[in-house]
Amino acid sequence: MNKKTWLGPVLILLGVYLFFFRKEAMSSGSLIGHFWPTLFIIPLGLFFHWLYFSLTERRALGLLIPGGVLFTVGLVCQLSTLFDSWQYLWPGFILAPAVGLFEFYWFGNRNKWLLIPINILGVLSLLFFAVFSFGTLYNKMILGQPLLAIALIIIGAGVMIAPKKRRF
Repeated sequence: MNKKTWLGPVLILLGVYLFFFRKEAMSSGSLIGHFWPTLFIIPLGLFFHWLYFSLTERRALGLLIPGGVLFTVGLVCQLSTLFDSWQYLWPGFILAPAVGLFEFYWFGNRNKWLLIPINILGVLSLLFFAVFSFGTLYNKMILGQPLLAIALIIIGAGVMIAPKKRRF
């Protein structure tokens, strides 16, 4: 393995960390505390993908499910840890099995029945992302409720005033 393939991303992450978290950047405990997903979970997910694509020559299809789940969980945990946004990114844990199953579907024999849990989990996750994101944006707006009330009044008036279509 080439030294540049892993040294570059590690140095970039360390630089970003030092830039954003200047006060506590020098202790190894805080580095591990902020980058534990990048150090432990994401590499494990990449390891499963590497096993599937390289070592088993695409014969062990089941490796993609834990690989996709672990990689997605690692990304969610890393973003949540760095930006302290667990309350907004938790639906990513619902999305993780959908990603693993989708990889299994995509690289496998494309069994159409796998699309049912993939779609249920994916839509549920996106629904929770939307509800919590829009709810947070709405609550952080100073004029949130009055603007929503005015918008609903205008839309309701537009519906009432709009010309009705004739049926033949």
